[in-house]
Amino acid sequence: MKTASRLALALSALLATSSLAAAQQCGGDLGTFLEGVKAEAVAAGASPEAADAALAGAQIDQKVLARDRSQGVFKQTFLEFSKRTVSQARLDIGRQKMQQYAEVFGRAEQEYGVPAGVIAAFWAMETDFGAVQGDFNTRNALVTLAHDCRRPELFRPQLLNLITMVQHGDLDPATNTGAWAGEIGQVQMLPKDIVAFGIDGDGDGHVNVKKSSPDAILTAAKFIEHLGFRRGEPWIQEVVVPENLPWEKTGFGSTMTAADWFALGVKPRDGNTASGALPASIVLPQGRKGPAFITYPNFNIYLEWNQSFIYTTSAAYFATRLMGAEPYQKGNPEPGLGDEEMKALQTKLQAMGYDVGKIDGILGSGTRIAIQKEQQRLGMPADGWATPALLAAL
Repeated sequence: MKTASRLALALSALLATSSLAAAQQCGGDLGTFLEGVKAEAVAAGASPEAADAALAGAQIDQKVLARDRSQGVFKQTFLEFSKRTVSQARLDIGRQKMQQYAEVFGRAEQEYGVPAGVIAAFWAMETDFGAVQGDFNTRNALVTLAHDCRRPELFRPQLLNLITMVQHGDLDPATNTGAWAGEIGQVQMLPKDIVAFGIDGDGDGHVNVKKSSPDAILTAAKFIEHLGFRRGEPWIQEVVVPENLPWEKTGFGSTMTAADWFALGVKPRDGNTASGALPASIVLPQGRKGPAFITYPNFNIYLEWNQSFIYTTSAAYFATRLMGAEPYQKGNPEPGLGDEEMKALQTKLQAMGYDVGKIDGILGSGTRIAIQKEQQRLGMPADGWATPALLAAL
């Protein structure tokens, strides 16, 4: 098993205080910038040879900058996105992978407490089990984003950790490819997390999350454990909700337990109420007439992995399906809002003093909270779902 070396620990300590320095060292001549990166890496314990090998031939990738400037927004509904991502084909492949790597998944759960379905769902969602990992040169992507003065404090540490990976012999900077923002491998992790949580699952002395499925599975497990996954506890469970539920209590941030919800008439579809003592929230991705779920503390790791509510709910649901759960009940959600209507609703809510974030047409957490408060004020079921009726009422 390979863990972070003294080099990685020293580098992490340095990175904790390097955000301001990163902001001060972006832009300008690329050669001068790379010399500064090398000096910082060597000061943290990297060899000059490793830094030279990692940075030799580095170039600014204009396609990376274009992607960074024009990131798409997430506007699909839960039913649309989950239908596409949690397909029968993916479920079949996922179960095959869980069987093929049963020993590795067993080790992941034994050592890190993370069930196979949780890891396999991320594996599917991120790269279709390693089939689509990205074709951007990782070194150039990170050099580009660290050199750019938009978010250097995020990407300079990743570039420094890439040098660590090169020194370990875990990455060839000239040929390694991945996502445009520097994520690498079958579960798409950034260099800093690979260095900190990388596990040599196949015993070859290296952590190669791009080509080695055992390495990717165990590294993901250790990272998920780090995010706060609680051994032996559920993460999400489909429920049936009564028509008279106090809808204003639904959504994230609930102070109720699962037992409290069960007492109000919420019923798990699988009949399992064994987790009644756990803190729990009711999430309604498309309102009270659509699919309904109860979430537990382990759901927080999904929000740490990806802040998109639709992605996280879909990934968590995917994991339960891989572990044997039935398909959700679609229900009959009320029609939602189109892009321009959603922006109009956000604009109205913002004018009323609510913090909805960017006016982007996305039904994010801030917008959902504001909607619930206005629904309650107007005497409407406060389920957080944006409808034409609400827009008209405002």
